[in-house]
Amino acid sequence: MEQVSTNRSFGGEQGVFKHASAATGTDMTFSVFVPPHEPGAKMPVVWYLSGLTCTHANVTEKGEFRAACADLGLIFVAPDTSPRGPDLHGNPVPDDPAGAYDFGLGAGFYVDATQPPYAAHYRMWTYVTEELPALVAEHFPVDMARQGITGHSMGGHGALTIGLTHPDRFKSVSAFAPIVAPGQVPWGHKALAGYLGEDRALWRRHDAVALIEDGARLPALLVDQGEADPFLAEQLRPDLLRQACETAGIDLSLRLQPGYDHSYYFISTFMADHLRWHAARLA
Repeated sequence: MEQVSTNRSFGGEQGVFKHASAATGTDMTFSVFVPPHEPGAKMPVVWYLSGLTCTHANVTEKGEFRAACADLGLIFVAPDTSPRGPDLHGNPVPDDPAGAYDFGLGAGFYVDATQPPYAAHYRMWTYVTEELPALVAEHFPVDMARQGITGHSMGGHGALTIGLTHPDRFKSVSAFAPIVAPGQVPWGHKALAGYLGEDRALWRRHDAVALIEDGARLPALLVDQGEADPFLAEQLRPDLLRQACETAGIDLSLRLQPGYDHSYYFISTFMADHLRWHAARLA
C-alpha cells in the first residue's frame, strides 16, 4: 500500500492511499480519515460509496465529514467507483468512443461483472466487501465489529444492497439520494444488463427493493432525498423503497428535503446527521 498524501485535519489524519487490487487487477485509490484517538484504541468505521462519475476525491474534498467524525470518533473510508487504467477492457465503453457517464469508467455499480469485456476487471462488489475491508483492517485502527455503510446515488444503491446482504456485518445503513430499484429505472437497466447480462433474476441480488421483497431485512434505514433532485422521478424512486419497507416492517426514515438537489451541497448539509445516526448504532 502506497501513501499518496496525508493532511492533518480536526486533530486527525486525512490520508489517500493506492494499492494493487487482486479483485480488479488494477491499481485502486481510496481515502481514509482517522480521528484523534488514544494509542491502541480501535474505532468504528463508516464506509462511504460514491456515485456516478466520482472517485474517492469527491466526498473527501466536498463531503464535510471530518469535523463530525473527529467529534464522534468515527473512521471514514471512501473507495473509488470503478477500476481505472488506459488499457482497461471496457474503458471506454465498447461502441461508445466518447465514453458514457453512467456505465463503465466511474460507474462500476458495486457489482461483480459476469459479461465480457467487463468481467475481468469490474469486480467492485468483491473489492468493497472483501479486499478493501481486509486491507483497512490490517493498516488502520478499525474495530471491524462496528461497521456502518452509506453512499450517494449509485453509491447509495451500493450501500443499501451491501447492507441488506450483510446485515450481521453492517450495524448501520444509510443513503443519500440512492438508486433504490435499479431493476426498474434506466440507469439500472443499462448497468445491470451490461455487467450481469439479461437474466433479470440475477439483477435482484443488486436491487434494494427486490432484496427486501425477497426477504432481506435490516432493523432501520436512514435515507435523505432532495425534492429538487432532477433524477428523483425517473431514476431514484424513493417511493418504491418506502413501499417495500412498509410491507416488510423495516423502520425507514425517509426525509424529503425541500429545495435540495443531487449535489454535494445537499450531501454535505446532511452528512453530520447521518454520521451521528451511525455513531449511535455503532457505540
